[in-house]
Amino acid sequence: MFKKIVFFISFLSLWSCSNNTPLENCLLNFPVNVTTDLNNPQLINAQTPGGFAELSGGAKGILLFNINGNTFVAYDRICPNTDCSTPMSFERGLVLKCSCDNSEYSVHFGGAPQTDGSPCPAREYRVTKNGSVIRISNF
Repeated sequence: MFKKIVFFISFLSLWSCSNNTPLENCLLNFPVNVTTDLNNPQLINAQTPGGFAELSGGAKGILLFNINGNTFVAYDRICPNTDCSTPMSFERGLVLKCSCDNSEYSVHFGGAPQTDGSPCPAREYRVTKNGSVIRISNF
């Protein structure tokens, strides 16, 4: 009985320390399914490690990043914290920046906010690569 009580108290302690920000409510979720080929001239900059390309799709467009030649990540250009009409831009050091509130989001850390007071991350999409074909989706 003592072990059950200790376990229950431990569980409550851990649960009460969790972050209560409902991240799934930060941005509306809508279906995204974009397929393209890396040989497409529009993606020439994304063919090399550290390169990126802008694609249509998502809420405000998609930024596709080539992390190391084999790993790609993609983010929606919609600003997570505001109803901003301007899409996010790509800034130095693999950072996405929202011009409406100057908030910044790290490409290397899953879109994590780099600005104090920004509870929502940038919207990241799943990227799969098969040969030269890239598929960007959220389902």
